[in-house]
Parts: sequence; C-alpha cells; structure tokens
Amino acid sequence: MLAGTPSTDTPRSAMSLLSRRATLTTAAILVGLAAAAWLLTWRQAAGMPLSGLSAPLFMAMWLTMMVAMMFPTVAPMVLAHRMVVLKRGGGSLPSIVFAAGYLSVWTAIGFVPLAGLLFFQAMAPDLNPKWLGLAAGAALVLAGLYQFTPWKTFCLKGCRTPLGFVLTHDFGGGSPAAYRAGVSHGLYCLGCCWALMAVLVIVGLMNLAWMAVIAVVFMLEKNWRHGVGVSRVAGLSVLTLGIAVAVFPELLRWLSGGMPQSFTGGHM
Repeated sequence: MLAGTPSTDTPRSAMSLLSRRATLTTAAILVGLAAAAWLLTWRQAAGMPLSGLSAPLFMAMWLTMMVAMMFPTVAPMVLAHRMVVLKRGGGSLPSIVFAAGYLSVWTAIGFVPLAGLLFFQAMAPDLNPKWLGLAAGAALVLAGLYQFTPWKTFCLKGCRTPLGFVLTHDFGGGSPAAYRAGVSHGLYCLGCCWALMAVLVIVGLMNLAWMAVIAVVFMLEKNWRHGVGVSRVAGLSVLTLGIAVAVFPELLRWLSGGMPQSFTGGHM
C-alpha cells in the first residue's frame, strides 16, 4: 500500500470493534437485569404468599419473573437487532424499545394467571381435591401435547433464527418500528412458550426450582442445535406428569414443594 493512501480496512476495523463493544454491552445489560430479577424473585418467594396478593403486586411479581426467565432466552434476538441497527448507523434506543415491546407481551399475558388465581381463591372452599387434581392433570396433558403441534414448531422456528427474524420484521426502522418488531417477536415467543409457562402456573408460581428448570428448557429450545428435540422431550415429560397427577391428585401438592405458591393453594 502506498504511503498516504487511506486504508479501506480502517472503517471496517472500527465498525468491527464498535460491534463487539455493543454486543458485550447489550449482553451485559440483559444478563445483569436477569440476575437482578432472579434475586428479587428469590426474596419475594421467601415471604410473599400468592393468597391474598393484590392485583398490582401480582403483576409486579409476574413482570419480575418474566425478566428473570425470558431475558436470557431473548438475548440473541436483541443482540441481532442491535447489530442490524448499528450497521444502519442507529443508536441503542431502538433495541431498548424492541426489548420493551417484547416484554409488554409477556406482561399483558400475566392477566391470565391473575384471573385464574382470583377464580381459584373464590372457588377454593367448594373445590373437591379429586376434581382439582383431574383438572390440573388435564391441563398438564394439554400443555404436553401442544409441544408436538405444528403451531409450536412454527413459533419455535421464529425464535431460533434471530437475524432472519429481525431482517424480516423491520417495519421501516426507528423506535416505533422497533417496538412493533418487539411485540411481534413477543407473540412468537408466547406461541412457543405458553404451554410450559402454564405448567409453572399449575405446579407453583415463584417456585424457584420449577422456574429454573423451565427457563433452561426455554434456553435450550431456542438456542441449542437440538432444541426441537428438547421441545419434544419436554412435551413427553409434561404429558406423563399430567397423567400421573390425574391418577394421583396428591402429587400436585408434592410437585409444588408443599408450599401454597400455586393453584394447589393448600387445598390438596
């Protein structure tokens, strides 16, 4: 190269360095938020029974759980979005908005278990433990069967291809488009994960052991090359568990650790 001739590698190298820094920063933020949410969930689980919990407190608890469980699984998608935005000369705001859009979907769906909890608390005095076990078993069987459906496969595929998803859900760029893309991915993720999240609702919200197991399944489903196989194994396991609970209703309380942190609520 002649002296004084600008190197074409310089902008490329600078862009590569900037990309690495952005990746590390974004990953560190997501991991840090997830770790803080796990710590807060642990503190809440130690002294906050679900019975008698107000709706705002329940939703705050639910949001904390979603950050803890879902941010690690969505990290590759947020990183892919950050890289695409960065290469277009954008800042960090669109990717923050993308993550907010994603989280808004999981926050909104929290009203479903809240309604279920309120219904259970209202009906608990009249519930027959045997029928409660049958209902829980049937719900677990349905959750297990869902893991084998084409809809689950379709949604899981959308979660396993971060760059492809971001490029096909651009919506024109900018923060409003980023929020729309985040909501879109949140819906894919909901379609992928709702069944196993329902398992958590049944066996014990804020049960850290079950939260950890299901979060690991989510992570492997979306990011491991054998993720589809993991989904099938999880489905078969939940299906078997549902049959067992239907036959032996007392298992439901045992699965929740004997704690009133689920819809078992001490009425088994």
